[in-house]
Formats: sequence, structure tokens, C-alpha cells
Amino acid sequence: MVTTQSDSELLRAGVKVPVKETLLTPRFYTTDYDAVAQMDISSQQVELEAVVQELRTDYNRHHFKRDEEFEKSWEHIDSKTRAAFIDFLERSCTSEFSGFLLFKELSRQLGNRSPLLAEAFNLMARDEARHAGFLNKSMKDFNLSLDLVNMTKNRSYTFFKPEWVIYSVYLSEKIGYWRYILVHYHMQRHPEHQFYPLFRYFESWCQDENRHGDFFKVLLRSQPQLWNNWKAKLWSRFFLLTVFATHTLTVFERADFYTSIGLDARAYNKEVIVNTNNTAISAFPAVLDTSHPDFFLHLEKCSDYNFQLLAIEHSDRPQIIKTLQKLPIFLGIFWQILRVYLINPIDAEAQRGQVH
Repeated sequence: MVTTQSDSELLRAGVKVPVKETLLTPRFYTTDYDAVAQMDISSQQVELEAVVQELRTDYNRHHFKRDEEFEKSWEHIDSKTRAAFIDFLERSCTSEFSGFLLFKELSRQLGNRSPLLAEAFNLMARDEARHAGFLNKSMKDFNLSLDLVNMTKNRSYTFFKPEWVIYSVYLSEKIGYWRYILVHYHMQRHPEHQFYPLFRYFESWCQDENRHGDFFKVLLRSQPQLWNNWKAKLWSRFFLLTVFATHTLTVFERADFYTSIGLDARAYNKEVIVNTNNTAISAFPAVLDTSHPDFFLHLEKCSDYNFQLLAIEHSDRPQIIKTLQKLPIFLGIFWQILRVYLINPIDAEAQRGQVH
């Protein structure tokens, strides 16, 4: 049996210890379920019913089936590519499972109080469970897996207000769509980089992400306070910037994975962010100006700082010294993010008005 994990990184044979929780790892969330149940969605009732009907159709109910191609041996994949791919599988599985837990609990808590929303969250939980299960089975092809039941009990949960959930999950689903679809397009042009059959599933997979994003878009537009005032514009930019900064740091930190499939991490990161920002124009009252010449310079400077933090963390210096060395770097990251936030935004409401 060949793995990249040492015995200390295993809970038991073949079961991997979850990656250490950091600002860049997928988190588990909880929210104010009563507040969600009390939301007035009547202004978007027709649109919500149409989106839920799309979810009911379940276009991918037969999609996530492993075929004979998965039965091959993957021992020939070099150790560097293997390690990068396992990291991708683990983080993706954790993210999908996080979505499943949140959506399933929302469905359970809402119940008869908001039947349409309860059904929608239940259907999205179904999709996320499929994604997580499929990814975990892929990890088993590399002699590892995640104990999702154990993770449910032992992972820490972060409280997000309902409006934060709506902003952040909308963006998470839409940026997920662009991440997967751009890899799919790349694999179509360069099939020689498709070293594992999971990549064949990305096109239909990302359509689940897209439908989930569409649901959260309509839910957001049903709540006027989330898009019709100056506070909403500030929050929209904040969540866009948070997601884009996290994506940049993650992509650059895991450039080995993108190199293994023939993608340039910097170009891929830009394309994902620009497309997600453009997509958000249809939902948010304001978006970021990704065409500003300093926009990506500031985000990539954050990545440079992140590598400095990693170097300090992996050093053998005393913890107090590490903490002191990290402080100015954290301030540097904050300053770069603030400079992006202060770039004049794009008025999405005005742009939608021009289209109509």
C-alpha cells in the first residue's frame, strides 16, 4: 500500500486525520434558524418555486456512478502529484460535507414553518451529500478516506447570521461553478492532463453548484435589506473580497495541483475571480472592480505574505517568537486587503438597469 501520509496522520488504517483548521480550510457553519423561518419570501415566490422545481428535477441523479475506469491502479502517479491531488480531494470533500450539514439542518429546523425553503435546503443537501460521498470514494482509490461521522462530532462550528450565510453561500456556489467549469474546459482542450476519471464529472457537477447559487440569488433578492441600501453595498464588497482573497491564497498555496493538470495558477485564479465577480452583478448591489490595475497585485501580495507565514510556522523557533514575527505580516495582509476594498466599486444595480 502506497500513501503520502505517515502513521501519525491517520486516525486508523486508511482513515486520514482531517486537515488542521485554519482561515483557509473549509469551515462548518450554524445560523439563526428561527430568523430564516421568519423571512418573507413572497416578493420572489414565483422565482423561488421555479428554482426549486429545477432542484426537484434532479438532473444528476444518475451521474455520480463510478464506472470501470475507476478500477485501475493509480500507483503510477508520482508522489508530488498524488499529494497535491489528495489535498484537493480532502478539501473539496470537507467543503461539500460542510454544505450538506448546513443545508440538512436548515431543512430540519424550518420544517412546516417555511415548507418551500425547507424543501429547497433538503434538495441541496442531497446534492452536497452526493458530491462529498463521491469525493471520499475517490480518496479511497489512494488508500485514504475521511471519517465524516467523526468529523461531524468533533469539528468546530462557526455561527453566521442568516444574511451572512446568504451572501457567502451564494458566492461559494458561484465560485465553485467557475472553478469546476474552467477545469472542465481546460481538460477538453488538453485531455492529456486528465490523469484521473473524476475530472470527467466536473461539467455536470458544476451545474449543481450553479443551481444552488441561483437559489441563493433569488433568496437574496427576496430580502430588500440585502441589496437596496448602502449597508448592503458595503457587505457585498466585503464578502466578495473575503472569498476572492481566500481563493487567491488557496490557489497559490496549492499551485502544485494546478501545475499537475497543466494550468497556470495565477491565470486560473484571475479567470475564476473575474467570472465570479461578473456573475455577482446579477445578485449583489455592488461588485468589485477586477479590471483595476492594482486589484490582483494587492491580492497576490497577500499570497506572498501567506508564504512568509507558512515559513515561520514551519520553523523550529519558539512559539512566542513565531507569534511576534507573524504580527507585522498579518498587518501587511490587512493593509493589502483594505487597499482592494477602497478601490471604487461597480454599481451593479445601475448595470442591471442598463441591461433592462
